[in-house]
Amino acid sequence: MNLEPERPKEKILVVEDEKDIATLIEHNLTSVGYRVSVVHSGDEVLSRLGKETYKLLVLDIMLPGMSGLEVCRAVKAHVQYRHVPIIFLTAKNDEIDRIVGFELGVDDYIAKPFSPRELILRVRALLARTAKMKPAEDPFFECENLKVDWQGHRIFVKNEEVALTKLEFNLLRHLVNSRGRVLNRDYLLDQVWGYNTDLETRTVDTHVKRLRDKLGMAGEYIETVRGVGYRFNT
Repeated sequence: MNLEPERPKEKILVVEDEKDIATLIEHNLTSVGYRVSVVHSGDEVLSRLGKETYKLLVLDIMLPGMSGLEVCRAVKAHVQYRHVPIIFLTAKNDEIDRIVGFELGVDDYIAKPFSPRELILRVRALLARTAKMKPAEDPFFECENLKVDWQGHRIFVKNEEVALTKLEFNLLRHLVNSRGRVLNRDYLLDQVWGYNTDLETRTVDTHVKRLRDKLGMAGEYIETVRGVGYRFNT
């Protein structure tokens, strides 16, 4: 029987132009179970984030082309990637660099030369901390045919506003915020209606049908998973 604890499986993107340092970071993080990808310029970061889901960035400030500060600014300004935590790794150790980094939203800062053990501990601590934090809901959601202003309680399909009841709006909110995941009828009854789950689940089916009808072409994003519930999938 294998009694070793299960190793972490989180994916980490390392952005470091010095290849020997990048190799050292990759070796140490993979040795404790992390899945690591390495790029050597800031220009590659956003395209990588668009293709893969990373739990953390280890980002050098001094990069060719797009600097680490510019990368950080772009990541934190992007709706889809802004919640990815970032550790700055740099030879600079001036207070001004730390201040600028933290103002941009950097989560931690390690100066070169660094201890690989310290890097591992900081990565673990940051991932543990962010895992406990529920990211704030973005004020807007947008996909091809659907735009939602959560704070203004306004829905647009193909730029035409659609009127939803408060209950329909909350139902859509739960589906969108859990997009890609199947939500069963009992869960939706509890979260949207606030009912105990021993009540009729057909209530959910009726309201989902009404919501789909009102959303028109955007209603196709709400998928029925037979025998289970519903999933929002673009």
